[in-house]
Amino acid sequence: MIPPAVSNGLAKTPAQFLEKKVEAFRQTLERHRGQRQLVILQDFPDPDALSGAWAYQLIAQQYDIHCDIVYAGALSHQENIALVKLTGLPVQRFPVETAKNKNLSIYDGCVLIDNQGTTSGLTQLVLSAGIPMTVVIDHHSLQADLKPEFLDIRPSTRATATILTHYLQAGLLKLDSSIADHVKCATALMHGLRSDTGGMRLAQEEDFLAAAYLSRFYDAQLLSAVLQASRSKRVMDVIERSLHNRIVQNNFSIAGVGYLRYDDRDAIPQAADFLLTEENVHTAVVYGIVHDEDEELEVVTGSLRTDKITLDPDEFIKEAFGQDAHGRFFGGGRSQAGGFEIPMGFLSGCNENKDYARMKWEVFDAQIKQKLLRLVSPKDDLIQTE
Repeated sequence: MIPPAVSNGLAKTPAQFLEKKVEAFRQTLERHRGQRQLVILQDFPDPDALSGAWAYQLIAQQYDIHCDIVYAGALSHQENIALVKLTGLPVQRFPVETAKNKNLSIYDGCVLIDNQGTTSGLTQLVLSAGIPMTVVIDHHSLQADLKPEFLDIRPSTRATATILTHYLQAGLLKLDSSIADHVKCATALMHGLRSDTGGMRLAQEEDFLAAAYLSRFYDAQLLSAVLQASRSKRVMDVIERSLHNRIVQNNFSIAGVGYLRYDDRDAIPQAADFLLTEENVHTAVVYGIVHDEDEELEVVTGSLRTDKITLDPDEFIKEAFGQDAHGRFFGGGRSQAGGFEIPMGFLSGCNENKDYARMKWEVFDAQIKQKLLRLVSPKDDLIQTE
């Protein structure tokens, strides 16, 4: 079944909801026929975002809308790199500094897929340039007061790929197995759906129905090649650090992994996935300081993974880390997964002084642990180490 979504607040049956959403989406695309749009992904896009954006691009082409799919950060997870390379997925890195020097007036609107602008450094820049927000499609809990022309947010849906597949099933684009891009996009959507449902372990009826539809078009051998991408040595090193540094308390495994290069950021969620496999652990949180040498910025980045059905990652992360001065949460989540990013601002850089770098890490490490343990063990003052 297709669950209710964040729309106009009125309850509808699944069929009614989908019918109205499809028609509203179609009308929105029709109004922007012949225009050019910028599709913005989170800074570190995952398979769900990448595949969803590609599906949106192909649907928009039916209305003569040209879409550029961009992200400001990096592709560092081996499966994401393999997905883009093996399918030819049309996405490009668009760093913030590059965007500042680009004529953004060529775009008639911006589109957010699998995010709500809070996880991309491009959002405010694009909006400040006067580019209107045209479409937002996401499956995370509402993160901000968004006022796009078309909004489809379904917090109870497991994957954005499932939402985009609904639009394909509704006929906004008729997939054709004789068209290479259709086959590759269906393969990417299958990967995105699989990725955000834990290999279909967490899938609901709507996800299985979407997968059944995609099964008519996707390339099983291509998907297998993407999934067989091996971990890099740097990722294995981060996993090793997480094992060495972890503390386990009340079935939570918490690990700080120190400093990471910007391009290795996706090692953090992979380490969290690995720690979750330990006996008597239902939730893992891994975090580190990610350094962007190009822009001399540092961010405390973390990932949460959980098998505990009663734990809401979105609520947990928001309660743990709160909001910035502008009221934006430092993180959030979806079913059984979440993440957070905390800019270090004035304290960024100066890591050539090893003593200073060590002290800085110790301060942030202690602060993150304290905020997490306040929720994990609210009555305990001691940190039990492994």
